Amino acid sequence: MSAAVRTANFRDLGRIEEIQQEGGGELSETASRGPVKLWSLVSQTLSAILPALYHETLLYVVEDEGKVVGFIQASNRPAAIGLVGATTLQVLNLCLDPSADTDEAARLLLDHLANQALERGVLRLFVRLPLDDPLAPIFRKHSFRQYALESVLYTENPGGPKSPELSGLRPERGRDHTLVYQLYRKVTPRGIATIEAPTFKEWRALQGEWFGHHAIRGESDEQFVVDRTEVMGWLRVQQSSSTRPSTLSFMVLPEDHLPEELADHALTLLGDRPGPVWSSLRHYDSHMIEALRGRGFETLVNQSLMVKELAARVPAREKGMVPAFG
Repeated sequence: MSAAVRTANFRDLGRIEEIQQEGGGELSETASRGPVKLWSLVSQTLSAILPALYHETLLYVVEDEGKVVGFIQASNRPAAIGLVGATTLQVLNLCLDPSADTDEAARLLLDHLANQALERGVLRLFVRLPLDDPLAPIFRKHSFRQYALESVLYTENPGGPKSPELSGLRPERGRDHTLVYQLYRKVTPRGIATIEAPTFKEWRALQGEWFGHHAIRGESDEQFVVDRTEVMGWLRVQQSSSTRPSTLSFMVLPEDHLPEELADHALTLLGDRPGPVWSSLRHYDSHMIEALRGRGFETLVNQSLMVKELAARVPAREKGMVPAFG
């Protein structure tokens, strides 16, 4: 294969859409068919890719004998901040023409993305993809390693009897941010937290992407904490339009029956709103996963969260931000 990688331009958009269609891409965050992999709802269609040419998103194509045979798209986490000063990038799309040499095309695109990221001061590349994804070996070959597993839970028929008042539940306030970060450090294994958000500053920058969800214009977004002397739980409820399922996000200590109580209250907050609901939870959130399964949720897909370190990293410490473990 004699190929070269370059920055995508407006004339490439039609071909990019063809590559998606040839691979049979579906409009789902977790759908995959053939070599096309779409992991982000914000980058599934031509109308979503078009703004990428005018915002802080990296979009590159690989050409073989003048024909575009694949592309890669990445953005900082979250995209709203811009690439200036960003230290991490999320790979949103890696799509290849089925007739191309996929190993070589993927290698060229990933190597080019890594080089461009380094030039911008980026330290790490992240990607999420289904466990059985045929591109996983390619990512591993290029020094991506799995650091966590994520389960996407889904139900078509949310709801149930109204739950009683949840002791300590209240809307999240600005001064709760450091307490929520401390909760994150309590519920997240140390090795994972060190990769994702070792400092409060990085946690604040990462929070929207951490759950694998992106804000949609017009989407209701409410956040709550369970405050019982200390913050023991956190809940985010995003009620969406008919084009996107409602989203529930959780962090909770596995104490008493708090996971079950928080799940019941989350469904109560959805009210009588029809439509499906989903939630992304990590492998170490087993208590919350079981609580949702007990309320009719099923596992839609299990995903691998992978990271590639681009530069040596010196752990930073922030006084008063890291709680004691015990």
